[in-house]
Amino acid sequence: MFPEKSVLLFDNDLGSELGHSFGHDIRNTIYGIRSGKHEYKTGIPENMTKQEFVEWAVEDIVAPIEENVDLIVSWLIGSKDCRCPITGQINDAILKLIDRYDVVIFDCEFDLKYLNQLIDTDIDTTIIVANPTDESVNLAQRIEEFSAKYAAGGQIGVVLNKVENHDLTNVYDLLKKYDLDVLGVIPSDPALKTFSVERESELVQNSIKQFYFRLNLPQEVL
Repeated sequence: MFPEKSVLLFDNDLGSELGHSFGHDIRNTIYGIRSGKHEYKTGIPENMTKQEFVEWAVEDIVAPIEENVDLIVSWLIGSKDCRCPITGQINDAILKLIDRYDVVIFDCEFDLKYLNQLIDTDIDTTIIVANPTDESVNLAQRIEEFSAKYAAGGQIGVVLNKVENHDLTNVYDLLKKYDLDVLGVIPSDPALKTFSVERESELVQNSIKQFYFRLNLPQEVL
């Protein structure tokens, strides 16, 4: 809908699989900067502060995915309880980075607590993806519970994935019991079991159109 907008995909999952979805094997991570294992061995250039060096290193590991879409990988992070200067330096560097993009999408490890340990920023909308099963909905409730205080007042809701044409009464009763807002539904499609999700997928496009305007995101008038 807005192809001219810049998008940053932020892989904050320990599996670091988001890049693989686009055919990229991303090896340079924010953890590499933090641990000193970043591939640059030259040290801090003369007349460059440690903060400037960290900002430069963070910028350097951003990988272009397609036009106007970039990807950065976090991997392991340190706790906010750590008083070492690098924790604050990385936080400040990431804040400066994400401020350059129109849209930032975080792929999180379970809940927002893990993301909050890396960066302290407001989240507009948190989407919990759940399968249409009691077990998955129970897990979604736990994720919502752990994430609520880190959402900074932002919307939290569930998108049901791989939904087939069968009775979902029990699932919706559970969602209602936990007071979880259903933002949308993505139907099951046999083709998606064989092929990757493409932007041109009519199924994905129609599903997004159905719940896009239920997301409490800033809207742009065309």
